[in-house]
Amino acid sequence: MILPPAGPGRLVRNDGAQLWTAPALAVFTEPGPARVDTHTHPAWKVVLCLEGHAEVHVDGRLRARSAGVVVPPQLSHTCSTSGPYVAVFVDSWRVAGRAAGVRELDTRATTRILRHLPAGRSPDPAEVRAALDPVLGPAPALDPRLHHALELLPRADSVDGLAARAGVSPSHLRTLTREAIGIPLVRLRQWVRVRSAISALGHTGPAEAAHHAGLTDQSHLTRLSRTLLGRTPGSIRAAVSSPPSRH
Repeated sequence: MILPPAGPGRLVRNDGAQLWTAPALAVFTEPGPARVDTHTHPAWKVVLCLEGHAEVHVDGRLRARSAGVVVPPQLSHTCSTSGPYVAVFVDSWRVAGRAAGVRELDTRATTRILRHLPAGRSPDPAEVRAALDPVLGPAPALDPRLHHALELLPRADSVDGLAARAGVSPSHLRTLTREAIGIPLVRLRQWVRVRSAISALGHTGPAEAAHHAGLTDQSHLTRLSRTLLGRTPGSIRAAVSSPPSRH
């Protein structure tokens, strides 16, 4: 069983860190500097600094250093910020085109997007997506069968079942996904499951979150989280369930 976010989105927060998820978006913010290890996510990531700058390294080389950065899907990289930040993840199939590298956003563009991400309440998904349109572009036109399958992805127990509900064979569904998005369907399934598990970490432990997201066990969640996000579920849970340190 896969547990989707309740309603239009779910907000988990303490005095500083916030985690918000919805079927199309995930937003994570921390009140201070941060760094994530090498990882490759099958989604678009937009990092917006409230203060300071973000840095992205690819193969050990600095590729971007700015108030905001845009990282395309399937790019192995590390990312760090010098101060508080907001990271927005957008499903790859909701963005047209396939960028090859990292892009920088200046302070003006970063501030404009941040206005649509008010602290302390769940943002409106449509409003956030509209704010990102000048940066990411509009959603693509997909084959209706593929579009239907991707909408069902968070609740899919298997590729065979997903294909049957979309009215295509599993092999054809994989081909449609690869040709339209450029990312294997299995990786997209892993992404939505990890996102579902991460969204539960504010109120449950990693083992329970993994189970509800349809993953094998806590170790499975940990491996995927490191691969796709560059950090462990434990570090994310600590950020959203514990008050920030005060000195």
